[in-house]
Amino acid sequence: MRCKERTLKEKLDYILFVFFICCSAASFAQQDFSAVEVKPHKVTENIYMLTGAGGNIGVFTGKDGVFMVDDQYAPLSKKIQSVLHKLSDKPLRFVINTHWHGDHTGGNENMGKVGALIVAHDNVRKRMSSKQFMQAFGTEVPAAPPSALPIVTFTDATTFYWNDDEVHVKHVAPAHTDGDSIVIFKKGNVIHMGDTFFNGSYPFIDLSSGGSIDGLISSAKQVLVIADDQTKIIPGHGPLASKKDLQRYCDLLVKLRARIKGLMDAGDSKEQVIAKKPTRKFDAQYGQGFMTPDLWTGIVYDSLSQARTHQH
Repeated sequence: MRCKERTLKEKLDYILFVFFICCSAASFAQQDFSAVEVKPHKVTENIYMLTGAGGNIGVFTGKDGVFMVDDQYAPLSKKIQSVLHKLSDKPLRFVINTHWHGDHTGGNENMGKVGALIVAHDNVRKRMSSKQFMQAFGTEVPAAPPSALPIVTFTDATTFYWNDDEVHVKHVAPAHTDGDSIVIFKKGNVIHMGDTFFNGSYPFIDLSSGGSIDGLISSAKQVLVIADDQTKIIPGHGPLASKKDLQRYCDLLVKLRARIKGLMDAGDSKEQVIAKKPTRKFDAQYGQGFMTPDLWTGIVYDSLSQARTHQH
């Protein structure tokens, strides 16, 4: 039953995600989000994972104020703020965007209005500032309004000394996009990986935004080096994870990349590779989300093709 519920949620996420990238902010705001429930899941004494619609939110509470990672869709902002008020009597002070996609940045404008400072990698602001084209879905995404843009940006990394912890925000090599950041709560031993980690489904690689299968594997390996068996990992999508879960995900990506690359090396075209169903063995477990097996295989093929072109 749990597996079925997760599948339905992922399908809802897909519908909302595709709707977001196909429509203007104004028409999106009119959609009915009344059925979406924003739920807090306790990770440590003062770190929570919030689920609703879109990417998982990280919340860090303490004497200095509330620190949040990602903010889902604008119509959910009031529900998210209501949960924050239940978790802490302190104000929301910071929001980190792990990348530019609307299911992680849609609430920026609303969170800024209540006093939060929006922080992200340089490329997040660049992509949000201008119209984007997402090739995987054949859609244009309009530029975000200036009030929704990150106020503070960084190139490689930045650290927050906050609520008696050190929170390291690190840019990783282009993986899901070219603006991905992972957020490490050092004392809390919690890592928010944004969409570099989809727990329980094939990950979306936004090639139009500079993402790559190689970068996705690299970012997973980077986190595996710093995580231990007690580390709690918040994925961009899917349930709260452990190092073992991340290892399983990384191994899967390595295996499927090798399988698809092998077919390419044998001279198969994109259509032929997709037709051979290289992911078949894993589709029942990982192919039930919005990244269908055929779509995902095609994206990996394109990613590997791009890497070859750059090498030559």
